Amino acid sequence: MQAIMVTLPEEFAVETRHLLGEERFERYMKAFEDEPPVSIRLNPRKLDGGAWSVADGERVPWCSQGYYLPRRPNFTMDPLLHAGCYYVQEASSMFLEQVMRQIVNSKLSNCKCLDLCAAPGGKSTLLRSVLPDTCRLISNEPNPKRFQVLAENVAKWGYANHEVTNLYPRDFVRQKQHFDLILCDVPCSGEGMFRKDAATISEWSPKNVERCWQLQREIVSDAWRCLNDGGILIYSTCTFNTKENEENVRWFTEELGAKLLPIETRPEWGITGSLLEGFTEPVYRFIPGITRGEGLFMAILQNGPTEGPKRSHGGTKTVPRRDQNVPTEGPNAQVELPYQQAIAYLRGEALVLPEETPRGIVEVTFLGHTLGQMKNIGSRANNLYPKAWRIKTTHIPNEYEAILRHS
Repeated sequence: MQAIMVTLPEEFAVETRHLLGEERFERYMKAFEDEPPVSIRLNPRKLDGGAWSVADGERVPWCSQGYYLPRRPNFTMDPLLHAGCYYVQEASSMFLEQVMRQIVNSKLSNCKCLDLCAAPGGKSTLLRSVLPDTCRLISNEPNPKRFQVLAENVAKWGYANHEVTNLYPRDFVRQKQHFDLILCDVPCSGEGMFRKDAATISEWSPKNVERCWQLQREIVSDAWRCLNDGGILIYSTCTFNTKENEENVRWFTEELGAKLLPIETRPEWGITGSLLEGFTEPVYRFIPGITRGEGLFMAILQNGPTEGPKRSHGGTKTVPRRDQNVPTEGPNAQVELPYQQAIAYLRGEALVLPEETPRGIVEVTFLGHTLGQMKNIGSRANNLYPKAWRIKTTHIPNEYEAILRHS
């Protein structure tokens, strides 16, 4: 991926220069000359015990399982990605782990948690990795197409006590559901993604910023009604302006009674605090060129005591995560596939398995990690990998490009 040549909208450039100040703005603009960093986060359940490491990777300092890669590999052609061994995630978003480790995890045990706008699943799979096993996590996505992507990623990550729903925020209010933790990674104007995704530049407008900050208040207001007394709401955007960030957070404190909680950070991480004059509460802004990642804003809000308990654990409209054609019975055996066959399996092809393979449902693996199931009928094995998950590339490399290596 090559660095983009960028022309920013004039109104955005003027406002952002004023917001960041001359020195920060120049560093931000210089970041467009570099390729965006590529980063992944390992699945600690599947790569346990330190037996696996990232080839030539460098640690993301605020995430124990996060790594920067020296370049962008062909992730699609790595079976370990499809096995849920790691997630390709922008490094700034991994700051969520610091929040969980420092504040949330110490306060929650048998908790009920909601990721309200969860697709494609990066923050949800991170939440599930660091939450106690006894916590129930519901990952929700209102958009049906994005929901399918979320469901696939959650299923591949492979943790229990993790559900996927396709609801609107107000539906949780109507169901009288309440949670100890809610993550609101709200839809935003996307200013922090300009370097990574040039399409977001053409979509930006002052009108869209206005629409976004109003929608964000609606979403958080609905979520707040579902938050237990003493519960925590994590608010995040991938944009820079104060309307969607500090001004919204200030509104949450004034109108909803939210209390802001601080997170310990290190100076070398390059995280910027509040940029709104007169607002000094703890908030966290990642700026390309100053932090090693894309744009992110995050604030941690706590709900104080209110009159009467709000506890309710009503049911949710849970949608099945897996393709209906996947059999429910357990496999008769595990069959390890070489790389070429693993890619063929992920493309949905039938395979010929070793002669000694039992008939019936078998589980196929790559480097010891499960890819899915097949139905072995002897002369061939029929592919049961969900159709929506299959890769569509026609070119299969001769050799496996290792992103992870076994120590």
